[in-house]
Amino acid sequence: MAEEKKGEGFVIKDRRFSDEPEKKEEAAAASEAPVQEDVKTATDEHFDYPPVNFTNFVISLSTSALFHFGDFPENEGAKAEKNLPAVKQTIDILDMLNEKTKGNLDQNEDNLIKGVLYELKMRYVKENA
Repeated sequence: MAEEKKGEGFVIKDRRFSDEPEKKEEAAAASEAPVQEDVKTATDEHFDYPPVNFTNFVISLSTSALFHFGDFPENEGAKAEKNLPAVKQTIDILDMLNEKTKGNLDQNEDNLIKGVLYELKMRYVKENA
């Protein structure tokens, strides 16, 4: 049965609990429609993002560290700011990723993460001196 609540001058009917199948289908279609439209518009737009893989993930994290070193500003024309605690956290994430993926990487991926870690750690030591 449909649940009805009477308030001050209006009635609220919850169609989800209606015995009438037509109303259930209409309610389901109405609730699904915005989701389908959102998916459609998101896939219609063209994004030039690189594919998600281990190499691009490591490069993304290293770029984040360079940003926090103050190598480039957040906005064009703004002053770049250093955030060494954020750099350390990114290095720690890469270190953890290196440990957790030992033996599961190909030679290029292994060389990449070790090289990135070495460069970032050396830069971090230099920045803290």
